[in-house]
Amino acid sequence: MKKEYKNEEEFLKDYDSSAFEKLSLTTDILLFSVSDGTKENYRKLNEKHFSILLVKRSDYPFKDKWCLPGGFIKMDETIDEAAIRILASETNLHNIYMEQLYTFGDVNRDPRMRIISTTYMALVDKNTLLETISLKASWFRVTMREDNDEIEITLDNGTETLKFKVKKILISKTTDRYQYQITENDSLAFDHAEVIITGIERLKNKVNYTDIVFHMMPEYFTLGELQQVYEIILGKKLLDPAFRRIIGKKVEKTKKMKTGEGHRPSVLFRYKGGKS
Repeated sequence: MKKEYKNEEEFLKDYDSSAFEKLSLTTDILLFSVSDGTKENYRKLNEKHFSILLVKRSDYPFKDKWCLPGGFIKMDETIDEAAIRILASETNLHNIYMEQLYTFGDVNRDPRMRIISTTYMALVDKNTLLETISLKASWFRVTMREDNDEIEITLDNGTETLKFKVKKILISKTTDRYQYQITENDSLAFDHAEVIITGIERLKNKVNYTDIVFHMMPEYFTLGELQQVYEIILGKKLLDPAFRRIIGKKVEKTKKMKTGEGHRPSVLFRYKGGKS
C-alpha cells in the first residue's frame, strides 16, 4: 500500500535516492579565436586565422589525445561556475566570454560511465590576451572543406595536424536544423569532434543575426579587419558595400587612425554596444 505523507518535509526525510541509477555531469568549453597570421604582402591586411584551443590528455581514457578543456561539475557549484573554474584550471585563462552551446548525452560518449556534458562556446581575441596558456594547451588553426553534405575539418598547431570528417544530416527543413555524424576521427577524444562542428555551425548562424563576433575583436579595428573576421567564420567572401550596410549600425567611427603598415592610413572603428 502506498504511504501517504503529511507534507514535503516528511516525504523527503523518507525518500530513498538509491533506487535510481547515477550519472555524472561534466562541462566542456569550445574556445574560438580569430587572430593575425603571417603577412605575405605588406600592402595588404594581415591574414586572419580562425583557431580553437585544445588540451592534451595525460590520463586514460584517450591518453595523449587532444580534447576540449573540460571536467566534472562539483556538487556545490552551478554549471556556469564550473565552466569558469575548469577553463581557468585547464588553460590558465580568465574573464572569457562564454555561453551555453548544447548538452551532449549520447549513451556511449564516455567509456568510463554514463556522463552528460553541458558544453560552452567561448570567444576571445587571441591577440589581446594578457595571460599565457598552460603548457598542456595549444591553439589549433581551423580549416574547413565542405562538399555538399560532407565536411572535412583540419586542425593544425604548427607541430601536429588533426583531421576528422563529418556528414550533415538535415533533420528539419522548416528550421534548417542539421545533425552531425562523425564519419572519420582518430585524433580527438570523446565526442569532441561533434562538439567542434556543432559549435562552428552555431557560430556561423549567430554571426548573421547577433553581435557575438565583437567578442573576438579588439577595442579598435578597421572595417577591413572586421570584414575579414566575418569572412573567415562564414567561409565565404563578402561584397564590401553590402557588408558595410549590414555593419553600419553596429559600429562607430573614431578619431583614431591605423598607420605604418605599408598601405594608406585607415580609420579605426569600435563596437557601439560595448562587450558584456
